[in-house]
Amino acid sequence: MTQQSPILQVDHLSIGFHSDRGYFPAVKEVSFALAQGESLGIVGESGSGKSLTALSLLRLTDHLPGCVMKADGIRYAPQPGQEVDIATLSGNALRKVRGKELSLIFQDPSTALNPVFTCGAQLEEVLRLHMALDRKGARDAAMEWLKKVQLTDITRIHASYPHQLSGGQKQRVSIAIALAAEPRLLIADEPTTSLDVTVQRHILDLLRQLREELGMSMLFISHDLGVVAEMVERVLVMQEGRFVEEAPVGQLFHHPAHAYTRQLLASRPPLDIRLKRLPVAASVPSESWDAASTQARLEGFAAQQPLLRVEGLEVRYENPRSSFFGKRTYLRAVDNVSLQIAPGETLGVVGESGCGKTSLGKAIIRLVAAQKGKVYLEEQDVLALPDRQWRTLRRHAQIIFQDPYHSLNPRMPVGEAILEPLTVHRLGANAGERRERVVHWLEKVGLDGSYFDRYSHELSGGQRQRIGIARALSVEPHLLICDECVSALDVSVQAQILNLLLDLQESAGFSMLFITHDWAVVRFISDRVLVMRDGKVLESGPVDAIWAHAQHPYTRELIAAVPKGE
Repeated sequence: MTQQSPILQVDHLSIGFHSDRGYFPAVKEVSFALAQGESLGIVGESGSGKSLTALSLLRLTDHLPGCVMKADGIRYAPQPGQEVDIATLSGNALRKVRGKELSLIFQDPSTALNPVFTCGAQLEEVLRLHMALDRKGARDAAMEWLKKVQLTDITRIHASYPHQLSGGQKQRVSIAIALAAEPRLLIADEPTTSLDVTVQRHILDLLRQLREELGMSMLFISHDLGVVAEMVERVLVMQEGRFVEEAPVGQLFHHPAHAYTRQLLASRPPLDIRLKRLPVAASVPSESWDAASTQARLEGFAAQQPLLRVEGLEVRYENPRSSFFGKRTYLRAVDNVSLQIAPGETLGVVGESGCGKTSLGKAIIRLVAAQKGKVYLEEQDVLALPDRQWRTLRRHAQIIFQDPYHSLNPRMPVGEAILEPLTVHRLGANAGERRERVVHWLEKVGLDGSYFDRYSHELSGGQRQRIGIARALSVEPHLLICDECVSALDVSVQAQILNLLLDLQESAGFSMLFITHDWAVVRFISDRVLVMRDGKVLESGPVDAIWAHAQHPYTRELIAAVPKGE
């Protein structure tokens, strides 16, 4: 592309945190520039400083406890001669830049949205503030933006509070809020992490379209290297708070110079073959599954008594009423779903956001109420068990939640969060042995004992997710429900966690219900896959057969939308 003057110039940015344990540097003297109309990508592992760098550009790090930001300059220049230094702005001058000039799509939509206002009200607030629309104009524009981000039933979404929506629906609302004021510079921090591949494809196309129409520049942060390859012209690779490589996207993907970059690229689950293990660190690529061994494995599972049987499960939620005396209507989130999983088997569940995947997983372990159906775990009728008996059995069925932020108590050190289920289920001879188990599991998920006394707000999204994984596995369950458990992780840590799950599954023999929107992941880890839409099962079967010869048009559409990294 033609070299243009930068719209953003960051010089010697450093970010760190003061705590009782001293000062921790998170971002270390980084500098970069973003040209007018350019799309720049930042990739790197969880905790490398990507999101902190993004937050600092809008001075949102000012509101983080103990955070200190220093920079020689964060210069924003929408036009020649109109330069402002964001690092020195305050008050109204800073508020004028936020939202309209620079806008941010947050990594975690649950924390980005205000829980006490409806999604429509939050979107209309941006339109009235930055686009000078009246109440009716803002409502009409809000409805159009909800359509643009491919939400259906927009009247319900507009009237809903964030907690009434799925993770993917909340993410699309957040994207609409960030784009509604048509900013000159969009900072997208993992914008499609919670989205299924078809919606992801639509959002990426929308971002590209707006870039062309508005001449918008974009800083795109993601751990999904396939998406990065399609969205940016230039890539910065971040490791431990520093940039270790910068290159045009084609050069970086085909001829990476730094060893860490090569490791990231090698850690992606391939789409053309199924590996038995993903390569991590210096290990060599593992062998792949062949047709004969895959068939033998499936026949072995079919010959066993199922660990989990679900028959005709139905879950309904009441929709928001149009008025106080309005008629009650219901959304059927899970509609007559049946499935079974053998000991040691992994069943993948894929489908678009809001299709009922998460409700299915939660209903199986009674975290949401099922209105109809049967769930048998180890031949015990889960839905009919008294609470006391279910609490005893619950140890054998654990869930890793999609949202790592809200699944952890912010007032409790993360080590205590892992220790709590060990104490409740009386695992370990004494407190000392239980603490040793916690440290063991921290190390298993790529952390260490120093994290025991940290709080969730001190960790990145990926680090919080690893805490959730350690907590679920610490009680050695027989059934593990993974609800988008690796969607927040960078590819290198994702590879470690997927390999860890498979290794533990081989040694302990537990089964998995693996919910994800990532076809590369589901194809790598699953034996069979179940495709859902609007609460119903459209198609199911061996994962290789579905991938190669999908029967339903919707399944074929999902597979066609998978980013190929080209």
